[in-house]
Amino acid sequence: MVPRVAIVVALSLLFNAASAMVEQGIAEVRFSYVADNGPENWGKLSPNFNTCSTGKHQSPVDIMQNKTAQRQELGPLSKEYYSVNATLMNSGYSIGVHYEGKAGELNINGKKYLYKQMHWHTPSEHTINGERFAAELHLVHQTEEKDVAVVAILYKYGDPNPVVTKLMPYLPQLTRESCTSNPKTSDVDVGMMDRDYSRQPLQGYYRYHGSLTTPPCTENVVWTVLARVRSISEEQVTALREPLCKDCKFNSRPVQPLNDRKVELFKVHKKGRVEAYRNKFVPGSI
Repeated sequence: MVPRVAIVVALSLLFNAASAMVEQGIAEVRFSYVADNGPENWGKLSPNFNTCSTGKHQSPVDIMQNKTAQRQELGPLSKEYYSVNATLMNSGYSIGVHYEGKAGELNINGKKYLYKQMHWHTPSEHTINGERFAAELHLVHQTEEKDVAVVAILYKYGDPNPVVTKLMPYLPQLTRESCTSNPKTSDVDVGMMDRDYSRQPLQGYYRYHGSLTTPPCTENVVWTVLARVRSISEEQVTALREPLCKDCKFNSRPVQPLNDRKVELFKVHKKGRVEAYRNKFVPGSI
């Protein structure tokens, strides 16, 4: 079993994915979202972060709906999540929830990715037709070989989000002792969390291969961006930003060049008709 201290150190560096490099704890340098430590300079901060500057398959990206390639053979997401004990964590860079034990799994092309954690970015990192949204939730999964799959959910301002509503009483308990060169992680036990996203109807998704959206920007991530845009309140977005370091409150990396990649689209057939995700968003909440 990995000691809790090791988990905390890893998550304090990077909530964006449970990569092997992150789990080992690359904490020799701090990154942020503004000024000298901001995204445009991540690749210069450490040799371990070179891919942030040199990588050709970086994330996030702008998804141009009229340029996606429809692939029905992708099929519906094969996923299952369970109710497990969880810890709300503030890395200084993002607010996330880390799970104990088996929280669920996602199967992509016969490969099993175990569900590790979720975290928020405000505003969204991915954009659709150039439009940026109020928030983005990343559900992070990892194989035994340390490959990563992230399911991204976009949010627009509107009704409160039920998941964030459950966490609102705990957010003020998160503290930051320091946001200097080696910030410490703050965490709060939130007990049992119901993460059964399999109950939610899937209404299509976008798929592409990319990277972690924070250093070390490793290019081993399968991205699934759900087509259905959920809602979140302005109060909730403010609450998710409040505990973060001053230079990380708007924690979204700018979109990266798509280069030679194609974004694929899976549509859901409902009662004999196809949902047209190329031309519209389907609002809702989760």
